[in-house]
Amino acid sequence: MFKKGWKINSILNGSCPKCQQESMYKNSNPYRISETLKMNDKCSHCNTQYKIEPSFFYGAMYVSYPVGIAFAAAAFVITYLVIGTSLTTAFITIVATMVLFLPVILRLSRNIWINLFMSYDKNLTNQ
Repeated sequence: MFKKGWKINSILNGSCPKCQQESMYKNSNPYRISETLKMNDKCSHCNTQYKIEPSFFYGAMYVSYPVGIAFAAAAFVITYLVIGTSLTTAFITIVATMVLFLPVILRLSRNIWINLFMSYDKNLTNQ
């Protein structure tokens, strides 16, 4: 969908931010709840360490708040403004959206966080 080298490609696919060749996660399905946040230690293609320092991904908590707000706002706009439901129904839809998309929000937050600190290196793709 997005070209290699674009950060959005790595963020949406959960691929290595340096080479974008493989997934950072042990299981590509975020809905395997026991494995949602289990990551490989490093990329087998370019040997990039994903954990830059201990507790590196704690910073993703700061990213998860606006990502969650974006999902909640989208749910509100769709249910209340587009479909025209009541506020109560819109609220229930927001809560359901947040619960259903929690694994996706967690992964997106980690993907955004690591992509803030690492950039694509086109020289690594041809190794």
